[in-house]
Amino acid sequence: MSDPYKVLGVSPTATDEQVKEAYRALAKKYHPDQYSGSPIADLAGEKMKEINEAYDAIVDERKKRKAGQQPGGSSYYNAYANTSSEYHDVRSLIMENRIADAEQILNGVPVDRRNAEWFFLKGTILYKRGWLDEAYNHFVRACQMDPSNMEYRAAMNQATNQRNGTAGPYRGYGGYNPNVQQNGSCSACDVCSSLLCADCCCECMGGDLIPCC
Repeated sequence: MSDPYKVLGVSPTATDEQVKEAYRALAKKYHPDQYSGSPIADLAGEKMKEINEAYDAIVDERKKRKAGQQPGGSSYYNAYANTSSEYHDVRSLIMENRIADAEQILNGVPVDRRNAEWFFLKGTILYKRGWLDEAYNHFVRACQMDPSNMEYRAAMNQATNQRNGTAGPYRGYGGYNPNVQQNGSCSACDVCSSLLCADCCCECMGGDLIPCC
């Protein structure tokens, strides 16, 4: 692909925040929703895909550089190969670090068909891009729609701890393994995370465990 920095219109020495701001501005300008029914809708979609790929390439390269890895190394994203998933193709793309392609498929799903797994996978993509608040909101929505899903709950807890600065390196949405006994220790942050998840479940059932949330 073209030089990702040129696509976003930033210098290779730009800060992460400057790269993110440039991406947001271009995404707002070329988002397909703005061109619905327009004769240039296809062109806008292609441009948006190029912008997404450029941003993902920059983020991936910088993460690997910080981790002391070389481009082309193995991804840190370890997910379940859930063959029964409605979005198995999206999960596969995420595992291959083809984030832009995965997001394009998700964005093409009609709003009224976006289920809990959709919000979970969209949150995962946002998380990988470093947008913790947006990712957290999507994980919360997934938990509200499917309170008993431990995969979604683990992702929400991880995002909660990451936002609070108490989490370790992101293990991907497959970090939770129901077949492995979890550590019995419990920190204050774990308690808060559990309460938040419980509140999501209560709200989904018509209650409200934490009135202020």
